[in-house]
Amino acid sequence: MSENTALGENTVTGDSKVILVTGASSGFGALTVRALAERGHTVYAGMRALGTRNARAAADLAAHAAEHGVDLPAVELDVTRQDSADAAVDRVVDEQGRLDVLVHNAGHMVLGPAEAFTPEQLADVYDTNVLGTQRVNRAALPQLRRQGHGHLVWIGSSSTRGGCPPFLAPYFAAKAAMDALAVSYAAELIRFGIDTSIVVPGAFTSGTNHFAHAGAPADTDRADAYDVRYKALMDGVNERLAGLIPPDADVAEVARAVVRTVELPPGRRPFRIHVDPSRDGSEVVSAVADRVRAEFFRRVGLEDLLTPASSL
Repeated sequence: MSENTALGENTVTGDSKVILVTGASSGFGALTVRALAERGHTVYAGMRALGTRNARAAADLAAHAAEHGVDLPAVELDVTRQDSADAAVDRVVDEQGRLDVLVHNAGHMVLGPAEAFTPEQLADVYDTNVLGTQRVNRAALPQLRRQGHGHLVWIGSSSTRGGCPPFLAPYFAAKAAMDALAVSYAAELIRFGIDTSIVVPGAFTSGTNHFAHAGAPADTDRADAYDVRYKALMDGVNERLAGLIPPDADVAEVARAVVRTVELPPGRRPFRIHVDPSRDGSEVVSAVADRVRAEFFRRVGLEDLLTPASSL
């Protein structure tokens, strides 16, 4: 379903929530924490290396919070380390007494021929995009289960079920794995009062640092072999995707989609929200896949693991 159809325009519950967002130094994460805070929520912006690599991002965040009078602290959070995830969640709960929403946004893109990435590089991509969500879940879910309420928001990718270009295989594979993990978690957490929403952005080629910061394959000899036939294609992936996107497409719409789903009451939050100006087909395939999942649950007598918004 489209986000506007699923969420309406300005439907809110009116209560302030305590929210932790991973990967908040740039891109979707940076936009999301600001949008949530400006709605009156207490938002912890998870970033790694606050004192070094992301010192500028943290300073910009503090300046934004002061200018707008919002509650938007940065918190050290490296999703590749369990101790960092534990410490970040502990800080939120110690300071606020609860955690209402966890937004899984941290991720890393790579660009190049699949064969030229070493197995260790693929493992690194999975470590950030998939295992990172597992570490943060293990840190946060005991608190959410004790509370008897919570909301997991996963920032996915239309590549999981839509049309997608070649030469992004490790990233696309990891995002597909993350989506599968989110779907399983949804059923396993609903009896604890914990909702799940998967926000599915399309290929926004501006407003984020995905392509600018994309990793490259370590096996340069194999990468060079592909250059003979594919170099122009690889160099133009970003431009080809950009050609599909309307000129008025706004990457901030992803953040607004997160805000709207977070502010809906339990049970009315959509399971999947697409924000895809390129219309790559993911919305169509997901509608079928989610309906098949819901119908299977009904056939095996697990209707209580579904919400009214579990499928179209």
